[in-house]
Amino acid sequence: MSSKRKIKRKTTHTTHSPDKMVLIFLIAMAIFGAIMIYDASVYMANAEFNDQFKFLTQQIIWIFFGTILGSIFYFIDYRKILKTSTFLLAGTIFLLVLVLVAGVEVNGSRRWFQIGPLPQIQPAEFAKLFIVMYFSSWFSKKEYSFSKLEESKQAFLKSIVPFLIILGTVALLIIIEPDLGTAMIICITAFLMFFLSGKDTFHRKGTLAILPLAFLLGVIAIIIEPYRIERIKTYFNLILNGEVADPRGTGYQMQQILIGIGSGGLFGKGFGQSRQRFGYLVENTAFTDSTFAVLLEEMGLLGGAAIIIAWIIFLWRGFKIALSATDKEGQYLATGITIWLSSQAFLNMAANVGLVPLTGIPLPFLTYGGSSTIVTIMAFALLLNVSRFTKDA
Repeated sequence: MSSKRKIKRKTTHTTHSPDKMVLIFLIAMAIFGAIMIYDASVYMANAEFNDQFKFLTQQIIWIFFGTILGSIFYFIDYRKILKTSTFLLAGTIFLLVLVLVAGVEVNGSRRWFQIGPLPQIQPAEFAKLFIVMYFSSWFSKKEYSFSKLEESKQAFLKSIVPFLIILGTVALLIIIEPDLGTAMIICITAFLMFFLSGKDTFHRKGTLAILPLAFLLGVIAIIIEPYRIERIKTYFNLILNGEVADPRGTGYQMQQILIGIGSGGLFGKGFGQSRQRFGYLVENTAFTDSTFAVLLEEMGLLGGAAIIIAWIIFLWRGFKIALSATDKEGQYLATGITIWLSSQAFLNMAANVGLVPLTGIPLPFLTYGGSSTIVTIMAFALLLNVSRFTKDA
């Protein structure tokens, strides 16, 4: 009696080269960002540490660590990595709670952990990536249907409510730090991912119904912190009257930014010729939140336009990767990463030319910061990971 062996047809995944334009963008921006951070930080590095390469050296170290972690996120199948997303997000939520108690306080904010001589760690930065990973995994496994009343009730209880609880928990913890800018980026990214997770009209109308609640919570978050109200006033005065209110007080930073941009003109003063980096921009923002303003002063409108065009190309390639992904996990992951990084970049650049209020949102690669740099490289690695895979039956 012969036994028959069942032949199982397996689905295999073959890999090809990663998206070359995204890879070139990653490498070019990491190198250019390090150069700009060095340029913008020379004055502060010499004044505080007597070492003009202090911040450049640290940025290179962070790029190195980001590359190591990014390599893991690139070479392991992203589907396997997404299986850890629940654990990673839960761990991040725990750290967001812990940082409010045991974190280092800087200028009234508790956002960072300091462990001995090691660089500070900011859990909120990791929350951006891990919440995108978590929702990518979750949305790919759930079907949302709002086509009938009964289905709408079930969808509301099983999808919208859990979504709001998870997102609300993360956002609230970050707002308490306080860090409204990061919470805003996370909410924008998560909301758009959820909006795109259902195709029927009822789903999208139900998702849009969340907007008034989000707007109300945003207003409350602004009202409870007086400095946020002052930023809003400064912004509206600039937009409506064409001038910065209280240029020696609450409007000082915006005034200095505009002075630098205006003096840069079309072609800029030349690399290394910025005056605003010499302590005119408050604290260390010349090489953190306002590096783009220093870039505009030195490289002019044309230099700024080149950076904006580069980000537009990234946005196009990111969505192209998402559309060509062969499974929902890859589609949501590529979409979420692209929305997050692009919105963060465009909001930072918009704030540095007065189009939106100053928020403190970092510009990927051009903002000095360990957690931000490491997480950004990890996110790019995952996006490149998605771009490598094709599916063969």
